[in-house]
Amino acid sequence: MAPRLAAAQANPATVRLQPDDAARGLSGPQHNFYFLPPGKTGEDYQNAGFFGQKLRPYLGTNAEALSNLTDYRRQKTLFLADRLVAVGALGLYGSQVFTKDGGQQYFNGAQQVAAGLFVASLLATIPINRHTNKHLQQAVSAYNNGLTGAQGSQWQRWSPSTAGLRLGLQGTPLLALGWSLR
Repeated sequence: MAPRLAAAQANPATVRLQPDDAARGLSGPQHNFYFLPPGKTGEDYQNAGFFGQKLRPYLGTNAEALSNLTDYRRQKTLFLADRLVAVGALGLYGSQVFTKDGGQQYFNGAQQVAAGLFVASLLATIPINRHTNKHLQQAVSAYNNGLTGAQGSQWQRWSPSTAGLRLGLQGTPLLALGWSLR
């Protein structure tokens, strides 16, 4: 039994993100995540893919983790669409610079529309990039929490969901605990 316990400690059943990827905050870079699958140790990180598709099989049937991964995919799709709008707007603007008679024109009606699309794309980039990375991190966290919650002790299952201090009728502090019903 001791060798099995040592092997379980050496090869954790959790999915772990590369340290740099785990530390990515809001509005972080939009490149692929790297992860260690369950049971793997060392530095053999795998690429999760642009949409996180290579991570999906490891998340199994954890509904919360799969939902967060689907949100990550949606955000990456919005990211790509936003980039296409920006490049298309720049292309439209550039195609309108030279007129048929050989002159140059820098702000006709089509160029105004292209400039407006480009500005709208730049503004849309802010909320898209701000929340994209957190969805993949939440998917991994939900998967890992699902593992520990399934194997947790009775106290972890029945622990209070909220805790705080309140003042009693005569101004004495009281400990307030709350449980959520699931």
